[in-house]
Amino acid sequence: MRRPSDGRSLDAATMTAPFRVRAGLDRKLWMMAAYGFVSGLPLALSGFTLRLWLSEGGVPLAVIGLTANVGLAYSLKFLWAPLLDHVPPPGALRRLGRRRGWLAAIQPALALSAVALALSDPTHAPAASIAAAALIAWLSASQDIVIDAWRIELFPPHLQGGALAAYVWGYRVALLIATTGVIGAASVVGWHVALLGVAVLIALGLGVTLLAPEPVPEPLVVAHGLVGRVRQAVVDPLAEFLSRRGAWTILAFVALFKLGEAMAGIMTAPFYRALGFDRPEIAGTGPFSLGGTLAGIAFGGWLVARLGVGRALLRTGWAQTLAMGMYLVLAFSPGGLTALYATVTIEAFAQGMADAAFLTFLSGLCARSFAATHYALLSSLAAIAVHTLGGFSGVLAAAAGWKWFYTLCLFAALPSMGLMLHLLRRYPPAERDAPAAPP
Repeated sequence: MRRPSDGRSLDAATMTAPFRVRAGLDRKLWMMAAYGFVSGLPLALSGFTLRLWLSEGGVPLAVIGLTANVGLAYSLKFLWAPLLDHVPPPGALRRLGRRRGWLAAIQPALALSAVALALSDPTHAPAASIAAAALIAWLSASQDIVIDAWRIELFPPHLQGGALAAYVWGYRVALLIATTGVIGAASVVGWHVALLGVAVLIALGLGVTLLAPEPVPEPLVVAHGLVGRVRQAVVDPLAEFLSRRGAWTILAFVALFKLGEAMAGIMTAPFYRALGFDRPEIAGTGPFSLGGTLAGIAFGGWLVARLGVGRALLRTGWAQTLAMGMYLVLAFSPGGLTALYATVTIEAFAQGMADAAFLTFLSGLCARSFAATHYALLSSLAAIAVHTLGGFSGVLAAAAGWKWFYTLCLFAALPSMGLMLHLLRRYPPAERDAPAAPP
């Protein structure tokens, strides 16, 4: 311990330390929420908002379903995550540090790609709009890689749950703006101006990065030669993960956990339109979705703290599966606003609960030495169902009809529940107790 120059300085340091720690932690959580906000904005531009724009332009269901493949970058980001983990940022951006430097390189390009989408015309040239959305997805996935690594390195294990809660709150507020906000604004100023507003908000991400602290990474010994660097960046992280007990079971569970929810969620925009809901009614679901999600995240975080990650994951996973039955209720209630808002609220609450437990589970699987690579691999697997099998959801919905389609979505979630039971019985996650005082 550093010896103070006199007794008075010792008293001052002792008295103010808890407040300085608390203030520092609060600032980090606010930065985490801000990063959640800038991460959530681009997702809808290659997802729900894009698909609603396409459906209003008369694009066939099969093509709308295939837009799920636009977001394939979210499932493949583990391929270039090692580069962001081991290669320094370009040029003068290195002075910002490894994490902030890469974010400062990615975020301006992401804002420009959002401008390109806003200026496109999906009615007459849907290919250009889809290409811009694909670029947004790739840059957004790259941003997510770095932000996830920033979070894992900056927050100690016992604070990861709180950091994830702050992130998801910001993320969900951004989704509300990029979906309900854009849809409502499009009725007044048109799609192009509404989407340009989102591009401006995305551009604010650079300001967040410049204000954020740079985490202290794990010491990294750089290997010599191309073969050594490839082994260090790609082979070593994968080998470390696959050497664990139950690694393949864990990967299979992560890949299947979102399958049913993914299939159901991809087709919600044309589903709502087919049931006779207009644009203002669809936009009106936003507050219900946000309120349900934030309440679900808070309750899911409480369950993690109360029960531990394993038991919380079990309960929230089943809640997410059962909540998909509300889509069937809605399918039998065309034009019913009460059924619409109830479906949105219950599904959002269940998904928020499951996300809080699932993301905490994923973070606990990451080694700090390979934070970006491990989390990119796991979160990519979690999204792979959305961007592969989910791409055929439009074809399936057109062939089976909405009632049978959502029945299939409900049953598609059951394999992951079976894997979860096996996983938690044979390879339960390690539960860490929080320390008595902040670090």
